[in-house]
Amino acid sequence: MAITISVLDQSPIFPGETPEEAFQHTVKLAQLSERLGFRRFWVSEHHDSEQVAGSSPEVLISHLLAKTERIRIGSGGIMLQHYSPYKVAENFNVLATLAPGRVDLGVGRAPGGLPRSTQALRQGGEEAASLTDKIIELEKYVHNRLEADHPLFGLKAGPTPGTPPGLYVLGASVASAEIAAELGLPYVFSLFIGGDRAVAVEAIRVYQSRFDTSQGKEPQAILALAVLVAESEEEARELAGAHKLIRIHLASGKTLTVATREQAEEFTRQSTEAFTLEEREPEITKGTKESVREQLQALAKASGVEEFIVTTNVQPFDKRVRSFELLREAFAEVLTTL
Repeated sequence: MAITISVLDQSPIFPGETPEEAFQHTVKLAQLSERLGFRRFWVSEHHDSEQVAGSSPEVLISHLLAKTERIRIGSGGIMLQHYSPYKVAENFNVLATLAPGRVDLGVGRAPGGLPRSTQALRQGGEEAASLTDKIIELEKYVHNRLEADHPLFGLKAGPTPGTPPGLYVLGASVASAEIAAELGLPYVFSLFIGGDRAVAVEAIRVYQSRFDTSQGKEPQAILALAVLVAESEEEARELAGAHKLIRIHLASGKTLTVATREQAEEFTRQSTEAFTLEEREPEITKGTKESVREQLQALAKASGVEEFIVTTNVQPFDKRVRSFELLREAFAEVLTTL
């Protein structure tokens, strides 16, 4: 089975590093990903965090497009519930006009930060529409095809690029897979957030079985996961460390995963909802290039996906670089490149 590798970078700020260094690393990884022949390079959206620098994906994407030549650059993702679909479409139509055929627009519904940042992002806004409604509206603006009975018919999200940005739905649940299938859009399951392979496989099965093909499109499922490749199994375990993820279960039924207990405690301090906390082992595919290849091939077979978007948040930086190089070597014979 042919495998496609893409990269998600969250611009982490490790202890002793500055935000400037974090962004320099992101640029270097984008250029490395292009040299290695990976398909796409995505950046994330996080707010009110001292551990992550990437608060404005659109700005960072513009810079990365200028620093690369062929690789697709995109968002993984834009937290659409905070924003006007029209303005998001304008931003990405500008990017797609600057770099034709190279821009991806991944959208998700995670808050991307703590309650106070959500409040700040939505300040002065109206009651939020559902994510499904916002994605529908976004797609109309991206392709500039409002119906004649739309209240804003005739409005254009300029400029109109020759090749519109590719629109992707991101999620970590069966519910998000159902949304993507209903809308007939590509779907990315974030396993490094969800942390449950059985749920990932089921979500992709649901997505593929319920995909709306009425517009002539076929389902396109991608798995996003944490991957760490090292020279030995022992080194991989050491680099992965004893990190834990904290899942917050809110009384409303919503869940949120954060990287540290301190972040969880700060979230719950700012939230007015009742909650419970659950400590989980992070889902990291790690080992030597041989063992990681076997793990990813097994996951591809179980899920039916042919593209992985991998994120590797380890320190020091040269070990992150080496992990991507070893991953490329692991799939040298079957990797679908640019």
